[in-house]
Amino acid sequence: RAAAEAVASLEAFPHCEIFEVRAIVRPWRQETVVSALLDVGVRGLTVSEVKGIGVQGAKRERSLGREYGGGANDLVDKTQISIVVSREQVQVVCAAVINSARTGEIGDGKLFIHPCVDVVRIRTKERGAVDGAN
Repeated sequence: RAAAEAVASLEAFPHCEIFEVRAIVRPWRQETVVSALLDVGVRGLTVSEVKGIGVQGAKRERSLGREYGGGANDLVDKTQISIVVSREQVQVVCAAVINSARTGEIGDGKLFIHPCVDVVRIRTKERGAVDGAN
């Protein structure tokens, strides 16, 4: 696999080996984004329905016969995808989200990259960057 273009700066956390990549995307892009993440080797992720207002404001969107957003003070429907990955996977995961979620229009979403102190699998108490960390 070719090295991914640097999308996120991890310089502030030189000793952190695990990161959470949180993507906020259009609901109708969820399937495409999840598929792209699986294609680059992501083995675990969490998807949540969320609402918010950003630069896009509360503009109504329509896709596949369904409307999203609405009135002046309505929150816009979005999908949040959380992926916990090793430091080496951050750039690939960010690029996969951007390439699969981007339409080029306001409202495409945001990526948030957070350092993660540890991961503990409840069933086994296994710690650290384990496959399918979510």
